[in-house]
Amino acid sequence: MNKINRRKMLAFAGIIGLSPWMKLSATEAEAAQAIKKIVGASKIRSGRVTLDIPPLVENGNLVEMRVSIASPMTPSDHVRAIHIIAEGNPLPNIVSFYLNSRSGRAVVTTRIRLADSQRVWAIAQMSDGEFWQGYAETLVTLAACTEV
Repeated sequence: MNKINRRKMLAFAGIIGLSPWMKLSATEAEAAQAIKKIVGASKIRSGRVTLDIPPLVENGNLVEMRVSIASPMTPSDHVRAIHIIAEGNPLPNIVSFYLNSRSGRAVVTTRIRLADSQRVWAIAQMSDGEFWQGYAETLVTLAACTEV
């Protein structure tokens, strides 16, 4: 009788994880689908969103970015959410930040991982249901997100 033990199972899982068919980045269509999932049928406008990311990044494991949205942040007019999408990462949805009128300013700063040189999108959802977008392109010399 063939019995599978834990070692064999872990070895098999490792082989599957290292398979050449495993994709290392999303396609532009997958990134567009991720954006469509966020906004649905709503129209996305350009402007109001500023995404600051270095144009040249030495190491994709630690990329600092800052997103700011022109908004008064009042109870009737504020940013509800900021979604970050990276076209070239294995999973394009990087992070979502949820805000309210008490957040004070519509500004977030964080560090992200980028798999390769790519375009990064910031999509802001406003309290009235509108969506605004901004993007930045960056060149990554040492890719991240490729560890298995």
